[in-house]
Amino acid sequence: MTKIERNIAPAIDPIKLDRLAEVAVKIGLQLQPGQDLFLTAPVSALPLVRRIVEHAYKAGAGLVTPILSDEQVTLARFRYARDESFDRAPVWLYEGVAKAFAGNTARLAIVGDNPMLLSGEDAAKVSRANKANSVAYQPALEKIAGFDINWNIVAYPGASWAAQVFPGEDEDVAVAKLANAIFAASRVDNDDPIGAWAAHNAALRQRTEWLNGQRFQALHFSGPGTDLTVGLADDHEWQGGASTAKNGVTCNPNIPTEEVFTTPHARKVEGHVTSTKPLSYQGTLIEDIQVRFEEGRIVSAKASRGEEVLNKVLDTDDGARRLGEVALVPHSSPISESGILFYNTLFDENASCHIALGQCYSKCFLGGDKLSPEEIAAKGGNKSFIHIDWMIGSGEIDIDGIHADGRRVPVFRTGEWA
Repeated sequence: MTKIERNIAPAIDPIKLDRLAEVAVKIGLQLQPGQDLFLTAPVSALPLVRRIVEHAYKAGAGLVTPILSDEQVTLARFRYARDESFDRAPVWLYEGVAKAFAGNTARLAIVGDNPMLLSGEDAAKVSRANKANSVAYQPALEKIAGFDINWNIVAYPGASWAAQVFPGEDEDVAVAKLANAIFAASRVDNDDPIGAWAAHNAALRQRTEWLNGQRFQALHFSGPGTDLTVGLADDHEWQGGASTAKNGVTCNPNIPTEEVFTTPHARKVEGHVTSTKPLSYQGTLIEDIQVRFEEGRIVSAKASRGEEVLNKVLDTDDGARRLGEVALVPHSSPISESGILFYNTLFDENASCHIALGQCYSKCFLGGDKLSPEEIAAKGGNKSFIHIDWMIGSGEIDIDGIHADGRRVPVFRTGEWA
């Protein structure tokens, strides 16, 4: 047994963990020979980091550069740092990251920290720090949102996250349950995960091809607490599963993924909508979100819990009250059927249809790789420092596609593809 294997929690299957690392490199990133890789992860995820680095170099990576975070280090800042520091961010670091992306460095992020880590800290400080980071990270985020490079996000079953998802369980039991859920959702709980992803990507491609063939002008969502018409951006394009970045690499940005998604028209969203699952955002659980749109903009917002944080998010910038993404996920998706609330958008968004406040993806336009920011805006694309997904789908939601002539086509009925 190697040292690496000895550092894995007994509750985590090392074979499946290695498969996840291989899938992250070969399917998630499709890392190219000679391509550099920038990797971020919590310290708790070191066993997965080590395997990813190994698979990356075996795939011919140029230079792999990992940056690790730590929950206790993060908490120390909020408890002891000078007040004025919460309006600052490491601009020098983010400028370097943006420069790396401009040089075709691939991006991989591992999530695994306690999603409620900052729930007991000063909400104003959390909000200020988030805003400062969002502003500083914008040059790098533009490369991600513009899909300039191949990038990917995967998850590791950290103990503090597992305790949040499975409260009351012994640590080993909670970690095992979370690990098994991650492995199943990531399609590595079988002997041929690469083949499983190929089949899944093909199924998602069928959905996107049908939607792109329809050329809907809008989608209408209806159900309990929801009567929402989401206009779609001019020349929008549906994406899902594997997509080709501007650098020519076909990758799966999110592992897991069950969604097909596109760009709404930032100025053509009308009506009201109610969330169907809680939103875990930077240590705050925001529940029962209810918002009303007029001419694409949220004009009223409330929540039974976390309303103050929600409104701070909406005031981030001019684009924070408008939509940058609309995504369709059947209620019968594997993540939904697991019945688990992960408190993590990477998973929870794949349990339900959802919308995202903030920045749009330029790849969700016909010929998006050739469009300027001004052309994207003219077609209805939104610009913002944030991109935050929250869930609006359930087994009670119907969705109609609306053509330019007003003709309606059933897309979802009772939460399933029609």
